[in-house]
Amino acid sequence: MNNPRPIPDSDKIEIKEAFRERYSSLTDWDEFIKYSLSFLRRSIRVNTLKISVPELKKRLEKNWNLEQIPWCAEGFWVEHKGEEKRRDIGNTLEHQLGYIYVQEAASMIPPIVLEPKPGEIILDMCASPGSKAGQIAQYMENKGVIIANDYKGIRLAPLGINMQRISALNSIITLMDGSRFSRAGISFDRVLLDVPCSGTGTIRKSLKTLRIWNPNMLKKIASEQKRLLEAGFSALKKNGILVYSTCSLEPEEDEGVIDYFLKKHEDAFLEEFSVDGLKKGKIIESFDGTEYSEEVRKCLRLWPQDNDTEGFFIARIRKI
Repeated sequence: MNNPRPIPDSDKIEIKEAFRERYSSLTDWDEFIKYSLSFLRRSIRVNTLKISVPELKKRLEKNWNLEQIPWCAEGFWVEHKGEEKRRDIGNTLEHQLGYIYVQEAASMIPPIVLEPKPGEIILDMCASPGSKAGQIAQYMENKGVIIANDYKGIRLAPLGINMQRISALNSIITLMDGSRFSRAGISFDRVLLDVPCSGTGTIRKSLKTLRIWNPNMLKKIASEQKRLLEAGFSALKKNGILVYSTCSLEPEEDEGVIDYFLKKHEDAFLEEFSVDGLKKGKIIESFDGTEYSEEVRKCLRLWPQDNDTEGFFIARIRKI
């Protein structure tokens, strides 16, 4: 794994003592904060709805070094070959044509775990800006239907633009609260629920997360996540698959939500899964006096230092 390059003046960033204490109890603090305060490698996903991986590599390799992301056949870390070390691959013609999507390497994992198939009916409940919805459409080969939903009108603009740019022809974009799908009697083969969260896995992309972090807000955030998980599961067909994911590293939003849900639903079965080439982080089995079910060991927790990515949490639930 590459030695991470520190963000300039990262040693001057103020870290709240409560944050330091919490994460020192959860993981290797020195490694966690070293990676969290380092540059995040730029990565792209090749959009095979428009171009093959070999063709895309031929177009880019003149000016960019491409390193295969082990867990995603269409994913690459990219680095500019010039002395200026450009990071703006989103300004390339290939991006504008929809041949690539600029997407963080860990963000590519939830659609892989979902395993979408051509011809299915799939819901991405919190879809904006469209990175995972577009990846799902790609794996579906534009066959079947993916409903890409979000709950705020302002979030539909980037979602619509991105789905159009990549030619996701099987997508329907909707604006509604996720709970309305089950009330409308719509049921899905698969549901991706990448919930709004505190974002503590994204510090290296957004340093303000450290500044605004407030443990008192976690209870409110987790409550909304539980509500959305209930809604997503209700909209799922029997034997269907729901993937729950966050870019948070807070136990209350991750193992805590899954533990709560499993205890409430006898028809929910947490499936163990593996992703080739991915180093798994340590699952949190108890926190703040609460013991979680042993079932949470089947989830995937990624610390930034595990694979030099963002932090992420993923669970795969089957409706039985």
